[in-house]
Amino acid sequence: MNSIARSPILAPLAALLLVAAIAAFTTPRFLDAGNLSNLALQVSIISIVAIGSTFVILTGGIDLSPGSAIALMTMVFAVSIKFWGLPLPVAIAMTIVLGGFLGALLGLTSAYLRIPAFISTLAALSAFRGVAFMFNNGSPVFSVHPSLEYIFYGKLGGLPLPLFYLVALYGIAWYTLKYTAFGRSVYAVGGNPAAAKLSGLNVKRTQFFAFVIAGATAGIATILMAARLNSGSPNYGVGLELSAIAAAVIGGASLAGGRGNIINTFIGALTIVIVQNGLNLNAVPTSIQTVVIGAIIVLAVGIDMWRNELGAIMKRVFKIFRSSKN
Repeated sequence: MNSIARSPILAPLAALLLVAAIAAFTTPRFLDAGNLSNLALQVSIISIVAIGSTFVILTGGIDLSPGSAIALMTMVFAVSIKFWGLPLPVAIAMTIVLGGFLGALLGLTSAYLRIPAFISTLAALSAFRGVAFMFNNGSPVFSVHPSLEYIFYGKLGGLPLPLFYLVALYGIAWYTLKYTAFGRSVYAVGGNPAAAKLSGLNVKRTQFFAFVIAGATAGIATILMAARLNSGSPNYGVGLELSAIAAAVIGGASLAGGRGNIINTFIGALTIVIVQNGLNLNAVPTSIQTVVIGAIIVLAVGIDMWRNELGAIMKRVFKIFRSSKN
């Protein structure tokens, strides 16, 4: 029981099952096959962005820019195909590289220029979206490519393609964090930067590449976002960064850095999507949905901050329960 209670997956999984049960209880449409299939598609974009957010959070940073970066990259992606005539595969590769480049800019300012990540990414949140409006006079670009929608809505063996993207990306992220020197340095830098530096780790380089990974995953999410509606728009991605951060925190990642699990991040992303889906099915206004997501973030951070106190309370309750049984 003790080891089960200490399992890092227990709390995120309990939260997921709770919100799923509430959604199923409040609306019978939640368990419809069509809605569950829609959930599988909805979770793909948030969960991919959350991979990059988790890497940055694990190093002790924060990234507020993915939503605006995706808006900018959907415009570049759409314009490059529709007006510049780039082939679809080339445009896809270019977009992922562009995402990595935008992440590198943030990593440079945060790690090497010592501007706090909160400030640099907050500035990027505004700047990237502003640049996005410079393309096509700020108007969306529709009907980008006839084959684009298949990337998001296509199926392989009866399963949606985004499921395969998620398995591949989360598998790579899990292996990187668990079995590579870079992954261990990510945890070490987030846990104690001074000790990591004294141990010979390049703290700045680790923080820099965490942002590069975040930018590259945002680039991949951009392709799915553009494929979803076969378009690019400077209005895409609003609030996506908050959902990605919430997914990581609900999954148990500490905003102080050094603690988190990439698989739990996916559980957190699925939790966020189920909450949004349940609210939509119950016709809850968008304004209220935003408030609910904000409350979930505060609650998740609070649980992280009060982890020791809550653990002590649970331990006392368990002792009282055992003594009453005896």
